[in-house]
Amino acid sequence: MWRGCEITGCGKTYMACAFGMEACKQYYNTRYVRMPDLLMDLDIARTEGNYRKVMAKYSNPVLLVLDEWMLLKPTDTEQKDIFELLHRRRKKSSTIFCSQYVFEEWYDQLGGEDSPLADAIIDRIAHDSYRINIMCIDAEHNRSMREVYGLDKSLCE
Repeated sequence: MWRGCEITGCGKTYMACAFGMEACKQYYNTRYVRMPDLLMDLDIARTEGNYRKVMAKYSNPVLLVLDEWMLLKPTDTEQKDIFELLHRRRKKSSTIFCSQYVFEEWYDQLGGEDSPLADAIIDRIAHDSYRINIMCIDAEHNRSMREVYGLDKSLCE
């Protein structure tokens, strides 16, 4: 598992997708999904009766890229879905988490002490993982990669 974090526009998604593209070139089954889309997909599947099939779609790839991880605090049902997904992927596949929150804040985003699943989810992420913290590339002016190299010149002024 790999975790990128920090500010918007610093290249987390770009780098995660680059890893995903390389995995595809090496013929590894790879899937990219935004966390809100994943949770919505599982919720719809639960209603339509094909939850196991949709869960397998995200559980089975050798590499899963989860973008916008913990952008919003998950509901109890969403926490159960997250736990189930990570449990199924544990020790058999790799997951890249792209988050604007540092790892130490994920527990609170998951509900902290009020959530019985927060510890279990964090435990499945923390062990056997690597952390890559991506910061702004222009620390003096606190500007992101998008602002420095973006096409929108108004951001660079």
